[in-house]
Amino acid sequence: MKFKDYYKVLGVERNATTVDIKKAYRKLAHKYHPDVSKDPAGEEKFKDIAESYATLKDSDKRAAYDQLGAHNPGENFVPPRDWQRHYGQEQFGDQQGSFDDIDLSDLFAAFASRGKGGGQARGRSERPGQDFEVSASITLEQIYSGAEIDVSLSVPEVDAKGVMHRVPRTFRVRIPKGAEDGQRLRLPGKGGQGVNGGRNGDLYIVMALQVHPLYRVSGKDLYIDLPLTPWEAVLGAKVEVPTLGGPVELNVPAGTGAAKKMRLAKRGLPGSGTSAGDLFAIVSIEVPRHASARERELFSQLAEASSFDPRPPAFSANGSGAS
Repeated sequence: MKFKDYYKVLGVERNATTVDIKKAYRKLAHKYHPDVSKDPAGEEKFKDIAESYATLKDSDKRAAYDQLGAHNPGENFVPPRDWQRHYGQEQFGDQQGSFDDIDLSDLFAAFASRGKGGGQARGRSERPGQDFEVSASITLEQIYSGAEIDVSLSVPEVDAKGVMHRVPRTFRVRIPKGAEDGQRLRLPGKGGQGVNGGRNGDLYIVMALQVHPLYRVSGKDLYIDLPLTPWEAVLGAKVEVPTLGGPVELNVPAGTGAAKKMRLAKRGLPGSGTSAGDLFAIVSIEVPRHASARERELFSQLAEASSFDPRPPAFSANGSGAS
């Protein structure tokens, strides 16, 4: 039989807690999931990770595994005689084969399907299926109005012989209004298969918010840059501002300076009840990059007529104390 070091696969110590094992599994499963991994061997690594977690998260199977002792990965070994007798030797070999021909995953698949007992079945114990977690990319528009999306993934499933296969699945997921980046949505019973009549695991969809070309997000509030011309800033203007609910007209007061924050109440992301966020327009003053001759003439006239100086006295040599 070929030995697999399940602890080494997950990158944890043999005395790792269940919490440590789960944390390591989630990190590695996300990294090597075939839907996201670019590693050519990612699918095989994902299978080993799932197999290791399925054994170590279960206290009974972990205890049985620990009794096999520590060996080098890939090393041929024979389980101790007491181990074989206790967990049902006849489950793992036949007259034509030997333990060298059997993968460790086959041994634990047989152990899981038969249940514990010294070679004699003591009843088929129910075991819940594995929970899965997958990331789903969503847009601001989807969480503003609510939406439904399709989430596709490949999930490991074990057939009646205990052999693991990857099966494609697609789920229709409803994105609630006001969903947040990193929020987890639970789909009960859509995870791994239960064993011996045990309930199926759950599927968790983790919201991953896409970067928006216009808006920046801070909680339920949105921020947008509002470019103004010099004359709009000086004279005041009415400008159209895009919002997720449609464009609105914003009154820009005369004498508005750069970096001024203008609030559009309740135009951010929806919240519970009346707690919708706000939209803040941050003013920037833009000038013509390629001014026409007439524009240059008018700006020259303005420069001659205006006494306005935006720089404080400290900018001058005398004001700064230079000699």
